[in-house]
Order: sequence, then structure tokens, then C-alpha cells
Amino acid sequence: MHGWANVTPAKIFSSNMVLQKGIENSIWGWADKNELIYISLNGKTIKTKAGKDGKWVAKLPVMDYGGPYKLTIQGKNKIELNNIMIGEVWICSGQSNMQWNVANSNNATEEIASADYPEIRIFQVPRSIAQTPQDDILTGNWKICSSQSIPEFSAIGYFFARNLYQQLKIPIGIIESDWGGTVAETWISSQTIQKDPDFAEKLEQLNNCDLNKEEALREKRIKELLGDHIPTEDLGIVNDKPVWGSANYDDSSWKSILAPKFWEEQGYTNFDGIAYYRKEINLNETQIKNIASLHLGKVDDSDMTWMNGSLLGKTLNASSIDRIYNIDPQCLKPGKNILLVRVLDNGGKGGIWGNPENLFLSIGNEKINLSGNWKFRFEKPILISDFQPNQYPTLLFNAMINPIIPYGIKGAIWYQGESNADRAQQYQRIFPALISDWRNHWGLGDFPFIWVQLANFMKPAEVPENSSWAELREAQEMTLRLPNTGMATAIDIGDANDIHPKNKQEVGRRLALNALKMSYGKNIVAIGPMYQRIEIKDHSITVFFKETGSKLQVKNKYGYINGFTIAGADQKFYWAKATLVNDNTVKVSSDLVQNPVAVRYGWANNPDDLNLINQDGLPAIPFRSDNWPSKKNK
Repeated sequence: MHGWANVTPAKIFSSNMVLQKGIENSIWGWADKNELIYISLNGKTIKTKAGKDGKWVAKLPVMDYGGPYKLTIQGKNKIELNNIMIGEVWICSGQSNMQWNVANSNNATEEIASADYPEIRIFQVPRSIAQTPQDDILTGNWKICSSQSIPEFSAIGYFFARNLYQQLKIPIGIIESDWGGTVAETWISSQTIQKDPDFAEKLEQLNNCDLNKEEALREKRIKELLGDHIPTEDLGIVNDKPVWGSANYDDSSWKSILAPKFWEEQGYTNFDGIAYYRKEINLNETQIKNIASLHLGKVDDSDMTWMNGSLLGKTLNASSIDRIYNIDPQCLKPGKNILLVRVLDNGGKGGIWGNPENLFLSIGNEKINLSGNWKFRFEKPILISDFQPNQYPTLLFNAMINPIIPYGIKGAIWYQGESNADRAQQYQRIFPALISDWRNHWGLGDFPFIWVQLANFMKPAEVPENSSWAELREAQEMTLRLPNTGMATAIDIGDANDIHPKNKQEVGRRLALNALKMSYGKNIVAIGPMYQRIEIKDHSITVFFKETGSKLQVKNKYGYINGFTIAGADQKFYWAKATLVNDNTVKVSSDLVQNPVAVRYGWANNPDDLNLINQDGLPAIPFRSDNWPSKKNK
């Protein structure tokens, strides 16, 4: 036997797995070239043969719900996989809101204690990136859903599976493949993304780069910036406290940099990683007695921000979001105050950026301008070997999707978009392209693909304004044009102060409503009221809705409908009065707009008081009747 390779299945196959009901499930692995392989399941045996490259592939017979079964794979050696169920398999993927685990969600203690569902099985694809499509994942095992296995698993994935199981009473398998802060294009294959004009050049760079050579060049450039010693850890935080946050620290050796402005535009090219910004602010006794807040503008990608060593706040992987942090008056003192910002840039441009008017300290009725020169130091660079998934398209498809194709699935659920929120028009192309790309690769037809529309987030707008998050939500809704797709909105269950709202139970339930209707024939209402058309008459606009169930409802005992704005030909929107006309129409008007031409609903980063629903309690989907261009988005 010396010199012969053992028969090995791909790592997605293990004991406790769920195989998809009703299809010929693909199974594959590796052995010696030309080796005969016998695969047995539920009394049936199929034969296949390894190719010249040692890879073997077979199709298991179609089976109905049931189990547990034993699967054996026999070549020169024998492998037994036990406790296998035949049921419904779903992929859950996306960024941090999909990755958010049960242990950090609402009612975590109770949820974990009650997570005893032996017919729900879970699998986590290890997070990794790859320059080229990989044949296998790094590791992984199917686990039985229990109080021991569920705490670190995707909360939305679990609550979705639980809802399906409670309704259908059949085995459910959930494969989690996600990564916080990631952009959509990293989840798309090279065959698809190379056709997009915005990414073709970036993909060509990836295909043509020699990673070892690139790392050596990057290391050389970093040494030119930082000296011969390249830090391998962040020395700026010790025991959760900032080292350079006090007024008596001497920062004379630090360099100067302009903010807001990307550091790449100031000579610091090809640097991704951690850097610190430091600013001295002088205040008097009167000023520090007032209510204060820091307006930092945008940071690419993540920040932690302190005033005099006290943490004001932090935001992760949200390069298009303005940072606004309230300041405890006890943090401020007369004389010198030190503002310290730790920036983590995962790839591409980095630093504090945006409009200089958005970088200031608000204190009482005063605005202290903070734009201009800051003290600055790089701390820990990301080398090529530390590549982050957003640095090139395809990196996560290659490492975390391709290796599990074509494992038999029913469909996919998806929660992503925050990291593409400043590129909504582009998302109108790449999100449908991602869905079609996965379907083409799996070869299972137009399998169900259901996503979460972005939750409400950030400070509610006091006046109507353009919104990058609203435009991204619009791009998500437009993708419903693809066949066999569904959407669960989270517009009413977000958190103004947290990009990761904790109520994942309701998100999972709403995703499951879509699946139950689309895939399992349930006669239910699965989505909230949706814009259909408008009629303009007598200084008002009547909005017609579909998907209303039996009728529209208003969550307000007085019947007032919040969240509508209206505009005339000048494209200036005003808050509007909105009332129910009948079961599927709303009349909208404003004394400030005599001749309205357009109406919007929920059109904001955080329209925090929406109250138009259908009889099933599902919120109306934000919309606009116009297609006027935004100055913000490309």
C-alpha cells in the first residue's frame, strides 16, 4: 500500500450531514488515478472511477426525506459516514450581519438553552481567501444543532432553519459561508466579474500578480515608510487602553497628514493596515460644560476613537458611514484635549476621508473645525500574506464557495450590502450577476435565492435628503426581477447606533416566510406592501400598493402614516401628510408642494418611525417614484 493515496471525500462531506431531498446529490473526492470507487447509501451502491488527476465524482440516487443513514466510500480503503439525513439544505452567506452569531443576539441565553434540534444540522465553512478557485475547503464537519454547537453559528442561519423545521418537520441542513465587512464582488467568480467594466482591470491584476514577488515589493515600500522593523502587532492598545491618548504624550516624532483625505493621495501608496491619527483640541472652562459630540466624517474602513483616553465609539467595516459620537462631558477638560483615532484599512484606499465640513467638534452652539493637519503614524501593515477579502474580486468565491460546489442545495439566503452602500448603481449590476453566477456554477437551475434588505441604521434624518443606503435597498429590490428570488426587509428592526441589530430572530422568520411560500407551497404573505404605481391629481399623489395581503394597515391609533416625502419639479422633497384611502392606496400631499411630481417612502439611511404595514404585520418596502440621480452615488 506504500505510495498509494487513500480515498478521501471533499471536506463538505462528513457524518451528521444533510443531503438534499429529491435530487441526484453530487459527491466527490480524491484517490489514486484510475482507482475504482464504490459508494453505498441506503442499500444502493454506485461505482465511479478516479480520473488521471485523482479526482472522482459520482451522483447519489434521488431519495425522499428520512434517515439516519450510513454512507460508505470504498476504494483501497473504506470510509464510513454516519447519521446522515435526507432533507432541505440551504447556504447562508454574506457579511457581518449574516456572520453575527447566536451568542450575541437577543435573548441569547434562552435561545442557546433551547437549541435542541437534532434534525437541524449545521456546517461552517472556514474563512479563507484564494487567488484561484480551490478544490476543497481547509476543514469542517457537520454538527448536530444543540446548545453546545449553536452559540458561534450564524444567528440568522439558525433562526431561518428553526422556522423551516417548525413548519415542515423535516431535516434541515445549513451551510454557513460568510465574512464580515466583505463586498459583493469578492463572492463572484472570475468568469462573471471579468465581464464587468469596473472590475475587469482589478481581476487582471490579481491573475497576473506573483504573490511572493508582490509581497517582497510591498515589504520594501513599507520599510521605506516605517524603517527596517515592520511591526507584527498593534502596540497602540494595551489592556484595551490607548497608549497615545494622553495629553502628556510627546508626538513630535509623528508625521503630519491632512484629514479628511485618503492617505494614498498623500504619498502613502500601497499601505493597508492600522494607522493612528492624533489631534490636539484646546477648550476653555465654559466650553466643556456644554453638550458635545464628535463628527469625524467617513473612515475607510474601521475606526476606534478616543477623547483623552476614553473610548467615544467604534465602527467596523463601514467606509461610507459618517462617524458621529456623543462625548461624555467628563471626558473633556480645560486646556489641551487629545483626540485619537485608530484606523484599520483592509484594502484599497484608507484613512479619514470625505467632506471637510463634516469633520468638527460640536460643543454647545459652536462648531470647532477639525479638518487640516493631524499627527499621524502607521502602526501595523497588512502584508500580502495577510490579504483581506476585499482587496480583489473573486477571493472568497475561490476559497469559500467554489470548493463546496456542487453540493446539493435547495437554495441560498444572503445578507450583505452595507459594504457596497456607496456604490448602489453598480450593485444593480453585480448583485444579480452574483445570483446568476452561483446558479450557473451549481447547475441546479434557478434555485431559490432570498436576501435581507438593509436595516435602518444611523441617526434619523431631520429633513428629507438623498441616502446611499436607500439607493442600495432600491438596488436590492430591483433584483427581485430575477426568477425565484425573495426579499426580507429589515427596515423596522435596525438600530440607529449599531450596524449589527440584535433582533436576528425576526430576520430569520421573514426569510423563512419567503422560503415557505416560494419553495414549499405555503399560501402565506411573505413580504410587506410594495410600490406599484402613482396617480397625480388635485395637488396630491395617490400611491397604489401590491403585496398588501388583505389590506394596508397603519400602526398608529390616529391613522397617521409616517415616512412619506413629496417633491415638485424642483426635485426638493418635503415631509408629507399621508392617509389611507382604501385597502391598497395611500394619498400623499404637502402644503409646501402645490404641483407634486414625485413621492418617496422610507427614503433615508434610518427612517426610524415607519408604520405602514400589511395585515400580517410586515412593513411596507421603501421606494421612490422618481429616478432622479443622486450626487452621492456612482
